[in-house]
Amino acid sequence: MNDDSSKSGTTHFGFRDVPTGEKQKLVGQVFSSVAGNYDLMNDLMSLGIHRVWKRYFVATAQVRTGDRVLDLAGGTGDIAALLRDRVGESGELVLGDINAAMLRVGRDRMTDRGHVRGFEYVQCNAETLPFPDASFDLVTIAFGLRNVTDKAAALREMLRVLKVGGQARVLEFSEVKADWFKPIYDFHSFKILPRLGQLFARDSDSYQYLAESIRKHPPQDELKAMMETAGFARCRYRNLSGGIVAIHDGFKA
Repeated sequence: MNDDSSKSGTTHFGFRDVPTGEKQKLVGQVFSSVAGNYDLMNDLMSLGIHRVWKRYFVATAQVRTGDRVLDLAGGTGDIAALLRDRVGESGELVLGDINAAMLRVGRDRMTDRGHVRGFEYVQCNAETLPFPDASFDLVTIAFGLRNVTDKAAALREMLRVLKVGGQARVLEFSEVKADWFKPIYDFHSFKILPRLGQLFARDSDSYQYLAESIRKHPPQDELKAMMETAGFARCRYRNLSGGIVAIHDGFKA
């Protein structure tokens, strides 16, 4: 099982084992470091395709006008901005992120785009959400679950705050399926990406961690099983770009 929780009191931070209590701080340092270059980071990691993945992720979500949506790890506002038209003026979008720097960048970007009404920003830990039961019609998390220390706890919290019939959606880097592509993908991740991070952001270590964190994230079937264990119904996933990323869905019965 690839869940970060460990009876030994350690968990993984990339390929390193660290005390469980330290991972949150270490991940926080990474995202505080990359916050100002987050779009650049995603462009370097995905060769720009992350924008297409995000649009598809939102376009295929179960959401209607007037819905209340929680976007976790949503500090940059990318997903919330795309959801704005889906929920309409009567809807509400809550951006939750554990990292204050990311949340600040997202709030500033949304304001610059003229997105002010209907948005709320909450600094929170996905493992212990500060919202009542059955608060949201949709909960999303894009490229954030792999950085959560206790993924099982986060999934249980996502289920708790959903209304009956509501949907949880996870967009995350996953396991590449084509054997011929795996060495190319590994070369890009571990040789090219950290050098690009150093060149463009003066930060190779954070980019090295992000590449490693993808490999430690539960692959498709394992994450689906984790969602089922958390209590979600009708769990499913769809691979995009040959499994570089996958969209996982679960519903609250």
